[in-house]
Amino acid sequence: MEGLSYLALFAFSMPLKYWAGLPEYNIWVGYIHGFLFIAYIALAIMVFVEKNWKRSDLIKLLVASLLPFGTLYMDKYFLQPQLVRQQASNG
Repeated sequence: MEGLSYLALFAFSMPLKYWAGLPEYNIWVGYIHGFLFIAYIALAIMVFVEKNWKRSDLIKLLVASLLPFGTLYMDKYFLQPQLVRQQASNG
């Protein structure tokens, strides 16, 4: 969700702000993106603690939150494979 809010911010609300002179959309999408960013950080820390992940895994997630579309990359190539491995070991 955080990655998609980033995309909405730059693909939807920023053009409306600068090309159409409609700043209110940028304000609301920015609020939503900020909330989702903080939620991503909080959830990354909570999962790190609960699942006893390596510190390097947490660092990867935190760095990904700062890179454009990093959270989308981490979801596909790190979190989804982790989930599959976890389900296979429980299965």
